[in-house]
Amino acid sequence: MKIPIKLYLTALLSCTSLFSSAQDFSEFYQEFQSSEVLAKYYYGFSLYDVAENAFVLDINGDKHFTPASNAKIYTLYTSLLSLPDSIPAINYVERGDSLLIWGTGDPTFLHSKLDNSRLFNFLKGSKKQLFILATKQDGPAYAPGWAMEDYTEYYQPEISTFPIYGNVATFRKRGNGPLKVIPAAFQGALYFTEDTGKFALSRDFHENRFRGSNSHVAAGYVNEIPFITSPELTAALLADTLGRPVKVLHQEIPSNGKVLYSLAAKQVYREMMLPSDNFLAEQLFLMSSQAKLGYFSTAKMQQWMKRRYYSSLKDKIDLYDGSGLSTYNKITPRATVEVLLRIKNLLPNFSDVQQLFPTGGVDGTLRSAYQLDLGEPFIWAKTGTINSVHNQSGYIRTRTGKLYIYSFLNNNFMEPTSVIRKEMVRIMTALRKNY
Repeated sequence: MKIPIKLYLTALLSCTSLFSSAQDFSEFYQEFQSSEVLAKYYYGFSLYDVAENAFVLDINGDKHFTPASNAKIYTLYTSLLSLPDSIPAINYVERGDSLLIWGTGDPTFLHSKLDNSRLFNFLKGSKKQLFILATKQDGPAYAPGWAMEDYTEYYQPEISTFPIYGNVATFRKRGNGPLKVIPAAFQGALYFTEDTGKFALSRDFHENRFRGSNSHVAAGYVNEIPFITSPELTAALLADTLGRPVKVLHQEIPSNGKVLYSLAAKQVYREMMLPSDNFLAEQLFLMSSQAKLGYFSTAKMQQWMKRRYYSSLKDKIDLYDGSGLSTYNKITPRATVEVLLRIKNLLPNFSDVQQLFPTGGVDGTLRSAYQLDLGEPFIWAKTGTINSVHNQSGYIRTRTGKLYIYSFLNNNFMEPTSVIRKEMVRIMTALRKNY
């Protein structure tokens, strides 16, 4: 897509009129104009000079794009504004010989990568009768714009107020042993047919029954399949895990509850951002609604953020979930840069920002995308990928030591994602070396 140079110069002059020391980016602009890859589809790019406090390059920066997992940048911003330094695990009240607990939306309980056992030990150590209070969630387990056919995919677990085991059943075969399930309570819900061909595992749409296409499972097989959540299932899984009865109560939540905390919030944010974990993103956003609004509603929290914080952005945005799975989401490069700047300003040091974003050539979703330059990383950014969408937004440090914030959004392409990624890397590396 060729962008008329006249439009670019007008935009550039509007920036430099306020900051006369702004560097000339006309040569860098030609990287976009001469790109045969970018010419084939719809893209947008915004670049912001942190030291000059100014946008220095803008190509379709005010146009709207599907963000995919770049929506997690907005979820991180929401979480930083809403949640305490430690994640609230549960609210609870002790009444005589009873322990009443209710969920906060905390995604870490018995999570395969994050759980620190604090909540488990608290519940295991209590001698009181355990009750889970069913908490109302204003909204479905799936956000608007999610693909229903992906209900068995590991990246699309249900959203719930009391997650357990990451809201997925993990199937694993070690050596010559049988196919095992965690939580173990689902072992009896696994059945096999005698289909021929490669082994495949699925879940019935309306119930938690898991079907293996045959019993010939290769050693080392691992798969995660989301299960259908409910307060009753949470109680049953918890009872099976603790080895003691757990009952469900449908009653008003007490106003005098105590809070038990689990992990440091930044540890959860990092796990959301680096591997791009959709489940963590959705749960953190749901937790933010409880913290700010007093009830669980992703939709109402999005509206609250729009009124309170997004209304001051240069462009309107529209978000329907916390993860970016929804194809209804729409953002602009300029708005994303503004939110990235706000995130930087919320954190005390840039090293804190670096810890929360994938580092090019080092870790996360950018580990293999970039090469180190002069022996050091220079990109810290969030990627976002779904069908015909591949985005990258974050921070770049150039060889001169200058820090820029950028958003590079690519939609509606037919080429393989690897081609788009390679072209973004080429252009951003040119920025690193020449500015």
